[in-house]
Amino acid sequence: MRKATLHRATAETEIRIALTIEGRGKYNVSTGIHFLDHMLELLARHGGFDLKLKAVGDLEVDQHHTVEDVGIALGEVFDLALGNRRGILRAGYFVMPMDETLGLAAVDFGGRAAAVVDTRVRAARVGDLQTELVCDFFEGFARGARANVHARVLYGRSSHHKIEALFKAFARALRVACSRDRRLGRMLPSTKGLL
Repeated sequence: MRKATLHRATAETEIRIALTIEGRGKYNVSTGIHFLDHMLELLARHGGFDLKLKAVGDLEVDQHHTVEDVGIALGEVFDLALGNRRGILRAGYFVMPMDETLGLAAVDFGGRAAAVVDTRVRAARVGDLQTELVCDFFEGFARGARANVHARVLYGRSSHHKIEALFKAFARALRVACSRDRRLGRMLPSTKGLL
């Protein structure tokens, strides 16, 4: 089983994560931001990952440090768990309906960080989450994982559904990208010889 643990501490946040890629969708998540917790629980369940995550941040200042650093740390723990990335599919995508909303996500563990995110959310908050920080989460993940992340809402009405559709689509795209490709065996999924 591919698994990793990570402890990330800065002057603004302290985060501990344990990840098992070949999990059963079990989770124990606490960030101090309830809606973010819910999204991370969805990510674990829909990705089939086991995830333990405890984040303590300077929420009295703002949510930004916590949300971004959780994204970075989650990306870093995926990077650790994937190791040299030999034999993985490397890229995955998923289109997720969420009632009246349709969201899509694509990820490529190609070794370079890039993120393009369009939530189409106009509300300042969903639950207790500052919605503009959803982009910071995905950008942080891309940096930490050395991955390309694209997430976009195609259409929808509910801000809650828009963000949830993105996290579910992202989880399932991750699941595909992390999957082992039996035909590749232990081959690196790149012609460069390096990811």
